Amino acid sequence: MPAATAGIPFDDQASAFADYLRYQRRVSAHTLSGYLRDLRKFQHWAAHASLASLQQVDDQHIRQCLATLHRGGLAPASLGRWLASLRAFFNFAVRRKWIAANPATGISAPKGQRKLPKTLDVDQTGQFVAVLGDDWFTCRDRAIVELLYSSGLRLAELGALNLNAIDFSDDTVTVTGKGSKTRTVPVGKLAVTALRQWLTMRAQTATPDNNAVFISRNGGRLSHRSIQQRLHKLSVRQGMQGRVHPHMLRHSFASHLLESSGDLRAVQELLGHANLATTQIYTHLDFQHLAKTYDRAHPRAHRKPR
Repeated sequence: MPAATAGIPFDDQASAFADYLRYQRRVSAHTLSGYLRDLRKFQHWAAHASLASLQQVDDQHIRQCLATLHRGGLAPASLGRWLASLRAFFNFAVRRKWIAANPATGISAPKGQRKLPKTLDVDQTGQFVAVLGDDWFTCRDRAIVELLYSSGLRLAELGALNLNAIDFSDDTVTVTGKGSKTRTVPVGKLAVTALRQWLTMRAQTATPDNNAVFISRNGGRLSHRSIQQRLHKLSVRQGMQGRVHPHMLRHSFASHLLESSGDLRAVQELLGHANLATTQIYTHLDFQHLAKTYDRAHPRAHRKPR
């Protein structure tokens, strides 16, 4: 990557950008890590291209680096994220007057086949969340899967959940999603029951100053990795055909809700999507369900198998 621009080493420019993301944009640690990882990819390429400053970088350099990453096997979605990271960095550089214009503007990543998220159907979901037992671990795991499916939470939202976020007076939970945006979502009757049972069990282990809803047996906040591992074990225990992960329950929540209500904007609000376009992928899932029903039921369908 360029060694300096206007006397400022690139490492310092990247550090200033990181501070901007962390303290002004208030992005999550995961998002920040992604931005900086993408910047390092360009830094590595630019060093081999003998670019000495940001002012030397033009759109052709961005295209060449993009092509190199593409040939190296980086997926279209990852290339798109890489470009977004570069655009954000160069926009920051323009505002700091390190460069006159953003060289990444107007450049698009190659398009790949859009993969639809994997979901469970209603029966499969019912099978998975029907976790039987009344021991400490079972009560906790049942509350986790019921809440993930009932309210469409992200893994990070569930892991960060504190006791004061649950309101049993109106059966809602308030979570902090991407971009530090909070939203309040309803909690279904079965999830409320599972949560109440779990909180009774939790009180046996948690210290008074521990606010985490989901904790380990040692009393610490349950990690994201541990939640994923518990769902993997439940996949085997519940006789599922494949591994169920937290986001699959979120996808299933959205797909089933949209299928029943047809209200795309309501699903958008419940999921915490900033853009409706992100939610619209579930209309494709819904159409797949309708198309399969058509193929199976219509006497004159004779469509190619899906």
